[in-house]
Amino acid sequence: MDKILKVKPPPEYPPEDGCYLRGNDFSPVAVVILLHTRYEAIPDFLQNLAKVAVEAGAALAGFLQTENIGIEKIVCNVVANPNIRYIVLCGVESAGHWPGDAFECFIKNGVDEKRFIIGSKAPTPYLYNISLEAIERFRKQITLISLLLDENRKIRIDPEMVKKAVQACYQEQPTKFLNYMVYDPGAYPEPPICMKITWRVTKPWAVYPEEEAEEMKRIKEAALIKAKEEELTRKRFEESKAFMELLFPKGKKKEEK
Repeated sequence: MDKILKVKPPPEYPPEDGCYLRGNDFSPVAVVILLHTRYEAIPDFLQNLAKVAVEAGAALAGFLQTENIGIEKIVCNVVANPNIRYIVLCGVESAGHWPGDAFECFIKNGVDEKRFIIGSKAPTPYLYNISLEAIERFRKQITLISLLLDENRKIRIDPEMVKKAVQACYQEQPTKFLNYMVYDPGAYPEPPICMKITWRVTKPWAVYPEEEAEEMKRIKEAALIKAKEEELTRKRFEESKAFMELLFPKGKKKEEK
């Protein structure tokens, strides 16, 4: 049997920081744990999932809280390591951001011409801070193993299931895990893409390609319009409140008959 191809990740790997643990760089699987709380209040049972995943052999195991920058950071770190071919998705979905829904839709459907994740019910599922090359590469490189099963919600936070999922991805022969057939196919046969997303924040003066520049301009204009609308709504509310107080002043005593 041919030897499974493995490559050494670049020195910059993983390029993006975040709330994750780093394990075996040559592992074929990473684990994404959905987070429904603030980072400073991560429950012990979710922290345990990350520890179990790395101990079982995951390359990376960390938390996903948002449906935009959170996903972008995952993309950057995964495409920088061609050895990662699977992502196990588990944890507790956030009903506010819906990052799990966004992540599943992203891998299944990709993004539209406006960089919105197709089919997601998340409020802001846009990926503006990474290249289309990285997006396309990520979706080709990765197979998703989702533990977000409606018929058995306990699986989502079961450390034993996370462990079994990671171990299944290591097998040389196709191995059944839930509804998936998985095995280690070896490193993705293209060089790593090592990039960061923070330059858009730290270097707002940077020159963008024409298409991206137009999109960023549209985003800024939309944000400005929204801010003006919110300010106008606030002023109208304050004016209405002041007018009502003139008509019906608080604390005014009724005249005695």
